[in-house]
Amino acid sequence: MFRMPGTSYRGPLPPLTAAEAALRDELRRHVDVLAGEIGERHFLAPKNLARAVAYVEEAFGAAGYAVRRQTYGIGPEFFPGADVARVFHNLEVERPGAARAGEIVVVGAHYDSMLGTRGANDNATGTAAVLALARRFAGRAPARTIRFVAFTNEEAFFQRPEMGSLVYARAARARGDRVVTMLSLETIGYYSDAPGSQRYPPPFSFFYPSTGNFLGFVGNVASRAQVREVVGAFRRHARFPSEGVAFPNIAPGIGWSDHWAFWQVDYPGVMVTDTALYRYREYHTPDDTPEKIDYDRLARVVAGLELALADLAGSR
Repeated sequence: MFRMPGTSYRGPLPPLTAAEAALRDELRRHVDVLAGEIGERHFLAPKNLARAVAYVEEAFGAAGYAVRRQTYGIGPEFFPGADVARVFHNLEVERPGAARAGEIVVVGAHYDSMLGTRGANDNATGTAAVLALARRFAGRAPARTIRFVAFTNEEAFFQRPEMGSLVYARAARARGDRVVTMLSLETIGYYSDAPGSQRYPPPFSFFYPSTGNFLGFVGNVASRAQVREVVGAFRRHARFPSEGVAFPNIAPGIGWSDHWAFWQVDYPGVMVTDTALYRYREYHTPDDTPEKIDYDRLARVVAGLELALADLAGSR
């Protein structure tokens, strides 16, 4: 583990600003559609998955972006009774950089859900954040290029060749793209001030707080500089508790999201998370529904991430 820059915010959370209240309502709408109206969205619920694709594309388009689909097939052996491959889509939009356009910051989240769940926190919250951030950067001119990506098939094909983010990362590496930071927004909507509400795999309980009111930034040792950079940027701007860790990928949970895919092709990746199952008991259950989300704190988190991303990408 490595020391993080700055200090985590302590004290009462300030009231939401008018902009944060509007952001809260925007995030809630996205979560309500993805996890409420659409519900389960995965490879065995293809109609709902297609509805999620259409919704994400529409939201990106409404922000002024041209959406690029990365389409790939998965063989019929995964689908009982099928004799042809089915196609799936990663969805990407880009804000081109200026002075350092060849340096790429990827901000991504998976839009699919675990089988049997509506996936409100995991991961409609992350998808909602990507959509909201993309909209807020639509009119900016960052120094670095920013790519906002919604990934498919994180759940059912986790850490398999068919995982959407792994397909994406391998294609980026094959093109020679210079990804300098990847941020995976993963399960970011649940917080608790109750003592003992935060759990950890060993050995982290000796070093981190037992109250689950913070946002976590997680990376492997190779990504430690990026973890430190994004934690430092978040702490400079956000009045919200935060913790960071860079640790070998041997501890349970360190690689449990789309940032893992980027590690496989030697890109740095950082997971931004509320720590999922180590705090949120509805994780991967049918009870992961929109009303469980703390939308006020989710808005504070995304507002802080907006300012941190502006620092990372050289944008104001």
